[in-house]
Amino acid sequence: MAIYPKLILDALTNVRYPGTGKDIVSAGMVEDNIRIEGNKVSFSMKFEKPNDPFIKSVVKAAETAIHTYADKDAEVIIEVNAKQLARPEPDKLLPQVKNILAISSGKGGVGKSTVSANLAVSLAAMGYKVGLLDADIFGPSIPKMFGIEKARPVIEKVEGRDLIVPEEKYGVKILSIGFFVNQEDAVLWRGGMASNALKQLIADAHWGELDYFLIDLPPGTSDIQLTLVQTLSITGAIVVSTPQQVALADARKGISMFQGEKVNVPVLGLVENMAWFTPAELPSNRYYIFGKEGCKQLAEELNLTLLGQIPIVQSICESGDSGAPVALSQDSVTGQAFLALANRVVEQTEFRNAHQAPTERVVVGKK
Repeated sequence: MAIYPKLILDALTNVRYPGTGKDIVSAGMVEDNIRIEGNKVSFSMKFEKPNDPFIKSVVKAAETAIHTYADKDAEVIIEVNAKQLARPEPDKLLPQVKNILAISSGKGGVGKSTVSANLAVSLAAMGYKVGLLDADIFGPSIPKMFGIEKARPVIEKVEGRDLIVPEEKYGVKILSIGFFVNQEDAVLWRGGMASNALKQLIADAHWGELDYFLIDLPPGTSDIQLTLVQTLSITGAIVVSTPQQVALADARKGISMFQGEKVNVPVLGLVENMAWFTPAELPSNRYYIFGKEGCKQLAEELNLTLLGQIPIVQSICESGDSGAPVALSQDSVTGQAFLALANRVVEQTEFRNAHQAPTERVVVGKK
């Protein structure tokens, strides 16, 4: 039985693409390059995305259709073309973002995410365009702090690319790995998987125009920190610590990492969280339960700026748990503390930009 192109096309009309329900011929997925040499049939199929989950099943179905409706002995060769615009070059990522700030801590439990969330809200209240990326891949907490744990970001086609649209609340654009995993399950990923997830949340998201892009890093120094400085040119780092000596020892390591020759990210300053405890009924009283002015002393020792001191009050914890950051109440003691912190961050960022050259992205293998 002779094989000819129309016979092949007729056979392929029996194959439907699961994503749309249309047959692959009328959907325009079969390229106009069918070649027949003896019993060898070759042609190309096009898919919109290289990670299309139906590629293998549709190709297999196409082969079966040709064997069933055209020639059971045909040798079928199908080339897959997945056309999608690639990510921009690393040095051209986030072209509309003016300042990228990494918020770091040497150890967990010092309130870094609380500071990140409230700083973002305070900057937005000042009129700045703000984005917040929860890069704490293994312990994402930003969704809960904003009351959007059940959010599931949508995909939008922007200039030919499929991009994740950040959630928006209190004037802050937000993305977190917490939006894409089961809230009750632990995130058990190796370093490479976590790093790829971080890259996707940065490069494959529609962040748009931002004055400040805050990145809430996981505690310590790990693959995530290294991935970040290899992916983006960081304007500056903010290090959060409590006044405790054990926390300050770890904060030193974080500062050393950013200031190291290979990374060379300017440290804008330190934030002393849980600086003192103030009971609601005695707002003028201060109890230094974690030590007094440890961050201030470290900042002076390392010739860094103390950006702010945030007291402990019960409302901070309650606000974080309820999804309404305490910085929304600017007339409260803590609201004023976070607003003062935001003003200092803006001052230090502008000073850094005026007196230092832009940070260079870390390139692997570069000496």
